Amino acid sequence: MARVMLLAMRNLVRIVLPLVLVAFLIPSIRAQPATSIAWTPDILFTGSPCLFRVNSPSLTGVTGTWQGHELSFFQEPKDPDSWYSLAGVDVGAKSGSYELTIELIQQSGTKTIRRTIDVAPAPYKEIPLTVPQKFVEPSEQEQKIIVADQQVKRRIFARSANSPLWTGSFSPPLKSAPRTDSFGTRRIFNGSLVSVHRGLDYRAKVGTPVRAANSARVLLARPLFYEGNCVILDHGLGLMTIYMHLSEFKVREGELVRRGQMIALSGETGRATGPHLHLSVRWQGEYLDPAKLFSLNVPRPVQP
Repeated sequence: MARVMLLAMRNLVRIVLPLVLVAFLIPSIRAQPATSIAWTPDILFTGSPCLFRVNSPSLTGVTGTWQGHELSFFQEPKDPDSWYSLAGVDVGAKSGSYELTIELIQQSGTKTIRRTIDVAPAPYKEIPLTVPQKFVEPSEQEQKIIVADQQVKRRIFARSANSPLWTGSFSPPLKSAPRTDSFGTRRIFNGSLVSVHRGLDYRAKVGTPVRAANSARVLLARPLFYEGNCVILDHGLGLMTIYMHLSEFKVREGELVRRGQMIALSGETGRATGPHLHLSVRWQGEYLDPAKLFSLNVPRPVQP
């Protein structure tokens, strides 16, 4: 009888012990959450800025590519498992499907994740404008000025900081002036198609205070042929805001500014049909809709 009971106990241990081990192992397997990748807004249009978010624990870094551009990711203080990248789709891009590639950097190695994102066409308009003929057919001397301006801007656009300078979401540069639905419009100057409007116009009388859309460094504060008196702010990671047709500068090149700080007074200098402020948002050479950038909830980056 004792021998039978001993055999029964041995068989019970053989059955129960694997079950106990499985019970300990299953929670550890289930505790490993999947990596999530999301973007805001959910539907992208040509000209849309967007915020990519990667959520995954135990990462030492995140990189990626989007429409041929390198993505730089940053973290916010309250969520160490999330990584963000502020990017966008150029106003002149073609609609269609584009691949987003994400590289997750861990101590054990690198993991690649790919997603396909659809970009829809935005319904931009045509606007006829009448301006002085010199802005449509500049003279030989004026063309030299334009070429010199292009060289200046090329150098400026190559100087973005390699870390975020912004401090949260972006704000409009004018507090009360109404904006026009002008971004992305095809501009017909004196009867001829000249360009796609790559900025947002605000109706503002000469001398209206213009404020920085976010914290940044002043890369340029000088007159240009088409832009008139112009300020370019670098917000870091290839993101810049450009303020045109100003009447007076309130900042100097190289100066650090805060979000909401007055940087200039509005005017009608350069190629302008009347007093107004033109605001452009430029990300790695692509032009994005400023109004849509203002609607994004942009995290405050961890300061280095």
